[in-house]
Amino acid sequence: MFEKNQKKVLNAWTMYDWANSVHNLVITTVVFPMYFLATTSEKDANGKVVNDMIDFFGIQIQNSVLYSYTISAATLLLVILTPILTPLADSSGRRKFFMKIFCYLGAVSCAYFYFFTKGNVNPAVIAFGLSIVGWGGSIVFYNSFLPVIATEDHFDNLSAKGFTMGYIGSVILLIVNLLMIMQPTLFGLTQADSDSGFTARISFLTVGIWWALFAQIPFYYLPKDEPKSFKTGRLTTGVQELVKVIKEIRKNKLITKFLMAFLFYDMGVMTVIYVATIFADKELHIEKQGLIITLLLIQLIAIPGSYLASWLSSKFGNTKGLLVFIFIWSFMPLAAYFTTTQNEFYVIAAIVGLVMGGIQSLSRSTFAKLIPDNTTDTSSYFGFYDIIEKIAITLGTFIFGFVGQYTGNMRNSVLTILVFFIIGFVLLMRVPSKKVYH
Repeated sequence: MFEKNQKKVLNAWTMYDWANSVHNLVITTVVFPMYFLATTSEKDANGKVVNDMIDFFGIQIQNSVLYSYTISAATLLLVILTPILTPLADSSGRRKFFMKIFCYLGAVSCAYFYFFTKGNVNPAVIAFGLSIVGWGGSIVFYNSFLPVIATEDHFDNLSAKGFTMGYIGSVILLIVNLLMIMQPTLFGLTQADSDSGFTARISFLTVGIWWALFAQIPFYYLPKDEPKSFKTGRLTTGVQELVKVIKEIRKNKLITKFLMAFLFYDMGVMTVIYVATIFADKELHIEKQGLIITLLLIQLIAIPGSYLASWLSSKFGNTKGLLVFIFIWSFMPLAAYFTTTQNEFYVIAAIVGLVMGGIQSLSRSTFAKLIPDNTTDTSSYFGFYDIIEKIAITLGTFIFGFVGQYTGNMRNSVLTILVFFIIGFVLLMRVPSKKVYH
């Protein structure tokens, strides 16, 4: 039987956050969205955008809307795949196997962005969606190892440490990439390479390599699979496992109430994470250098935020800790709606950084505490958790894009995020705040 709380295993587990978080920062937050908008927009001699429409397989669509819809489509695909694959992983004893498949899918997709130019926008958009599928799919199985390798008293701190490692690792690679983009001569490149986007495309390649390379650490130390043969009835068994888990979740009122609240407040959190750069670029016209520095600071501020969440949960319980963070989050979209200057945006960004890591790490550890003791279906449980998160991303980014497309004003979309947080806050108030749930 596997012995829990082994220090080397716990540390190795957090290294997957270190490995995959570069996708969150470089691809979905900083370099890729800027490169995407620049590559898919036409500007006049003064640098003003005169055309931001994309011909996506014969459909004319605004680039920022396509960006949002791609995220929605990718997460929707995960919603379909997760309930099939997570119980299959449990029933076949191949949790790590599936984690590797999604990891490498995401890493290869990021590396493909090296070929992203004006001439092949459509394949790059598809690769962007697949990178999200790879990231989200691998996270399901990664999270499912938490109750396997640690006891409940370690969940909050270990989850916080994982997010911290992710922030540190992603910041390190982003700084290297930004230096290459802004100071190409330091890397034996020229300014022309930077102006043409070549350095940005190299940065996408480094994300794929970083992700796949550092993932080898958790792949080596995490508990080995105990594979069973893939028989014809294995998929049926997997579906039966999922049905069993869903029935258990429905009977567990605490899990049901928590997941309902999580769905709504996570719609707000994830939508902000995915569209903040697009909003700052298109609505506030913040200079790229200032925006990049801000995004870097957000990652660094998120580190103490993760540990603040762990401290709050130890003092007041998980629910009250989450309520504090949601309350703070709820002011961010309202402030963003009225924001008109760079300095105002910087203040909002600093606050977002403080609460971003905390709400994510505490949500993960809270759900882990709610899973029944001695369960062997951790992949299925976290698969269901991930389904809720992916539904949140799908709905949040779709509604954000739809409102922006329908009204022609992205600021109106921002107000929908406020509604998500308010509903999530009210629903979470129904969950008692205890340090231990079972």
